[in-house]
Amino acid sequence: MYKKTVTISNKSGLHARPASLFVEHAKNFSSEVFVAKPGSIQVNAKSILGILSLGVNKGSTIEISAQGPDAEEAVNELVKFIETFNADS
Repeated sequence: MYKKTVTISNKSGLHARPASLFVEHAKNFSSEVFVAKPGSIQVNAKSILGILSLGVNKGSTIEISAQGPDAEEAVNELVKFIETFNADS
């Protein structure tokens, strides 16, 4: 399993539009992809309800992990998405 930790800098966190776009990106990979906040259970990164259930706000730290043939690529791309997403654009 490949994993990385990232801090949410987007002012709206990972809610509504950003969460929807994140899920769309996650679905592009064949690996199983998960997201977790410290101290919480892992949720399927390809599930909008799972992502929204985490309640990820600006400043939150999440761990993105994946297992499968494109796990490293999936995690790196999703971390890049989190680091570069701007809700104002």
